[in-house]
Amino acid sequence: MPPRQCPGGGLDVRFLYIITFIGLSLSYFIARRFYKNAGHDGRRRASALAIRIATIGIAMGVAVMIVAVCVVKGFQDEVRNKLAGFTAHIEVMNPSALASPESYPITAPQAMIDELKRVEGVVSAERTVEKMGILKTTDQFQAVMLKGIGSDYDTAFIASMLIDGHLPKAADKDPTREVAISKAQADRLGLKIGSKVYAYFIAQPLRMRVFRVTGIYQTNFDQFDNTFIWTGRADVMELNDWADPQTGTIELRIDQFAHLQDVATRVKPICQKWGQQNAEAVDAVTLRENPRTASVVQWIELLDFNVRIILILMLGVAAFMMVSGLLILILERTQTIGVLKALGSTNGHIRRIFMLYAVFIIGRGLVWGYGIGLAVVWLQDWLGLVTLDSTKYYVDAVPVCFDLFWLIAIAVGTLMVCTLALVAPSLMISHIRPARAIRFE
Repeated sequence: MPPRQCPGGGLDVRFLYIITFIGLSLSYFIARRFYKNAGHDGRRRASALAIRIATIGIAMGVAVMIVAVCVVKGFQDEVRNKLAGFTAHIEVMNPSALASPESYPITAPQAMIDELKRVEGVVSAERTVEKMGILKTTDQFQAVMLKGIGSDYDTAFIASMLIDGHLPKAADKDPTREVAISKAQADRLGLKIGSKVYAYFIAQPLRMRVFRVTGIYQTNFDQFDNTFIWTGRADVMELNDWADPQTGTIELRIDQFAHLQDVATRVKPICQKWGQQNAEAVDAVTLRENPRTASVVQWIELLDFNVRIILILMLGVAAFMMVSGLLILILERTQTIGVLKALGSTNGHIRRIFMLYAVFIIGRGLVWGYGIGLAVVWLQDWLGLVTLDSTKYYVDAVPVCFDLFWLIAIAVGTLMVCTLALVAPSLMISHIRPARAIRFE
């Protein structure tokens, strides 16, 4: 029966759909049979070995990519969270304070705080003040930065870093004379919970305070642990001779680090507006711009380059394994290709069969790779098997992060790269002649 014609003389679209579906179904059926029967025929031991090698290559490549991405993302998140927890994603301050050990006050009424909180992406806005001084015991001394926090300050992060005692009261009005110091400072000065320590601050005249140690923390950031001690905001306000609504810094924390620059762009006009109203210099400084944290942020962002190199290398290994495997599969199926051509199959149809055959192998490698990679990452997350020197890497165990976007991207990327790499070797099918192929041994 001749093909059905459209009124304009072309083939019925539904008929073309049916033919296409049958062609794809037949390609899938033959590819599936090839895949299932690989290795069961004693004459095809090479193809079975090629499939195993290709599967192992893809599985190991995918596993390495998963572990690399999860570790790097986990490390970046852990370090960024510590930086933002100790300082903030964005600090609103007088820019002159960046080049000076002393704080410069800015006027920050509640209306300004409320406006900053309403900025899209801002989670919290908290006032803090700082004062440089020296802690002194009988035979030791330590230069420190006294950081004062108020009742509106979110202490969740620093509280999670405590290894002994508790945080001082976050007082806004009455000085508490309590401090939380780092373990490094406590060891150097010989202090413990309940100890009293003398603190001296540069002023006219020189000021001395006696503080009681209520907490000891450890973040593994030397630049913070060797410098900062925590106290109530009222203690530092008194030392600076400041009064509300003055403050040293407004710390802004945002919902996602990826939005840092966008949020800073929205915050800067607000800072400029309030600075002009109070005849003060006020600006928003991000983690990337703050001298305290810029070098660390740049360092952890460089890790993205290392991940890209690993991904490229592993994708290259997986693609090479599949290309060599497909060539072996085509050579061993030369007779079958000749028979299919003799029966009327086109080169495109046969290439589609072998491409689907390869996709089955890639799929199996992906499953094994994800199983191995996720198992390794889960064990590290649960047991912390691989440890680090916290003085160099800021964490005591390798952190991991299960990033769904990257997990999906690895699977899609591996499948696409390996499949595209197979297009060139599959073209050799067009050079196979049926008469010679059927006699091929």
